[in-house]
Amino acid sequence: MKTILVTGGAGYIGSHTVLQLLEADYQVVVFDNLSNASEESLKRVSALTGKAVTFVQGDIRNTEQLDEVFLNHDIDAVIHFAGLKAVGESVQKPLEYYENNVYGSVALCDVMRKHNVKNIVFSSSATVYGDPVSLPLREDMATGQPTNPYGMSKLMVETILTDLYQSDEAWNIVLLRYFNPVGAHPSGQIGEDPNGIPNNLMPYISQVASGKLEQLAVFGDDYDTPDGTGVRDYIHVEDLANGHLKAIERLDLNMGLDIYNLGTGQGYSVLEMIKAFEKACGKSINYKIAPRRSGDVAACYADPTKAATELNWNAQKTLEDMCENTWHWQSQNPQGY
Repeated sequence: MKTILVTGGAGYIGSHTVLQLLEADYQVVVFDNLSNASEESLKRVSALTGKAVTFVQGDIRNTEQLDEVFLNHDIDAVIHFAGLKAVGESVQKPLEYYENNVYGSVALCDVMRKHNVKNIVFSSSATVYGDPVSLPLREDMATGQPTNPYGMSKLMVETILTDLYQSDEAWNIVLLRYFNPVGAHPSGQIGEDPNGIPNNLMPYISQVASGKLEQLAVFGDDYDTPDGTGVRDYIHVEDLANGHLKAIERLDLNMGLDIYNLGTGQGYSVLEMIKAFEKACGKSINYKIAPRRSGDVAACYADPTKAATELNWNAQKTLEDMCENTWHWQSQNPQGY
């Protein structure tokens, strides 16, 4: 039975991935500093699966803490989620983003190398493509100049991991470029629980629907898109989590370095998402148009063909599933965890 170390495993995508790893009979060690997560998510994952999760509270920038994990557990591979992840915030706090996301990843790889664990799945982002030259986005397209420090930090880590592989081909590395994760586990027991005002659209909409927040801000209605609002490729977190299990299986093939988009290939605008959510929750969503947000692009969606061909992975969930599952989570947990 393989043991997977999941950094940032108590977070939104991490907790859903841990759940699926346990269901697939992996042993899981979660390493998380809980800066934007709750240990409660892991307790619920254990309850849902009937299986234990080993949790270690620690920070990926702390090599001594990481060293302990590798000494105490026989780790086969790492799924690396830990990082700061808000586009807008990264523009305000670039140093924090580079220190956490870039230095933290270097520290992690350094400890992995020391313990001869050379299998890693990295949670990257479609932001590495920068402002898209053409759509849909394919993995063989050049990475651009990301429009914000969050995206740049992801691109820097991709570059570091690529250089690492070129220096030592014993590494097996899968870079997963996510588009926009939404939704929640159908049980309504785990979901996205951001600190403060959400940076992502879906929890923002759902918190307005539940009455936790008064009004949704729609950042920009003058983009070159059908209705003027930003278009994104929204992917259900359950589908996204499943992509990580497929990536772990890919590591077993010793293929070296691989890059995959995890998206649906379908773009939806902010206003389309609001309408779909209104249908799911049976309420109208109060919103106002606000100025464009620094670092945002007009449209971004994936060509998911490569993941389908090489990972045997396809997004299964619909827009209705995304909205209904988000609302189920939010209405059962109006204050989050």
